[in-house]
Amino acid sequence: MQSLVENPFAVLTAVVAPAILTNACSVLSLGTGNRIARVVDRTRIIVHELASLTYGSTDYQWRLQQLERLRTRSGLLLKALRLFFAALGCFAASALLSVVGASLVYYEMHHVFRVFAIIALTTGMVAVTALVVGCAMMIRETSIAVGSVGEEVGHALEKFGARPS
Repeated sequence: MQSLVENPFAVLTAVVAPAILTNACSVLSLGTGNRIARVVDRTRIIVHELASLTYGSTDYQWRLQQLERLRTRSGLLLKALRLFFAALGCFAASALLSVVGASLVYYEMHHVFRVFAIIALTTGMVAVTALVVGCAMMIRETSIAVGSVGEEVGHALEKFGARPS
């Protein structure tokens, strides 16, 4: 604790990691929001296509399967986005708690500093957990998306035939 009193800039060490992770969460949130928009657009296209297909036909059934995958993807994306926002808030809180805690050391309030340090650490751990779980959901959603693209290509090649290049 003495180092914080001797060097007030030592607190930057405790603030830098949450600040960088806050930025990472912001970027992930933006990307996830864009992916949600893409799923919404694709869902609207599939619903529009369904209206022109014969109920029960192979193409109709195939579009229903696509809709189900889109529903799964949208659920994963929404959960991941919530986790990224939670992580973002927790990282920001952790950085603020670190700054406040460091100022308490300056005023020799060591017991209160320890409380702030524990709260900041716990908040940071919650944030990292939310970030990791959100990223795992994004990996799962990406796998479903790539699988859907592969299936769509296969379906198109089957329906329209592979044309020689």
